[in-house]
Amino acid sequence: MTLPKPPVITAFERSPDRGRGLARDMRVRWALEEAGQAYEVRLVSFAAMKEPAHRALHPFGQIPTYEEGGLALFESGAIILHIAERHQGLLPSDANARARAIAWMFAALNTVEPPIIEYSMARLFEQDKPWYADRLPVLESHVHARLGELSSRLGDANWLDGAFSAGDLLMVTVLRRLGSSGLLEKYPDLSAYVARGEARPAYQRAFAAQLAVFNGKPLAG
Repeated sequence: MTLPKPPVITAFERSPDRGRGLARDMRVRWALEEAGQAYEVRLVSFAAMKEPAHRALHPFGQIPTYEEGGLALFESGAIILHIAERHQGLLPSDANARARAIAWMFAALNTVEPPIIEYSMARLFEQDKPWYADRLPVLESHVHARLGELSSRLGDANWLDGAFSAGDLLMVTVLRRLGSSGLLEKYPDLSAYVARGEARPAYQRAFAAQLAVFNGKPLAG
């Protein structure tokens, strides 16, 4: 009997995050590790990402992509939802709890991540602009608004809604983008929440695999 081939995901050949696990392939790696699924990684250069072959998989010329059999997916959230629906470990079996976990996936990507990305991009690319000094406090206040709301909802719970789910996986990866900003330190419960995610064995395996790429020694998934 011929065994099915493992899925193939794409990742940066040289990630701009310098191995810190902020690139979005990290999310997919972590999901596959949580699900106990083997996978392969195809590394792509920035130039190759804009070529027709890659754009056939990802019309916006980004990573990650996911290929399995005749299926090709793009967008990390869609890929993780597909993985979570096919394998145990990322979504609850109870229908209502499952729906809530999926809602948290959307909340991480659509509500919490946008102000964090806008703030992070401003810090990276706008410091020499005349509007930077006035704009940054406004962006920072938007991030604090979301962090405050998330902190209030999390409270003293370990995870957002009962057991760990794909919603937590995405939320942790989103919050990790604030690591160098100092903003998350003002919310001890959220800092502890991120630390719990990072302590999971599946996260550790995924992080080691993507860090090895930066160090020039790709690890098999």
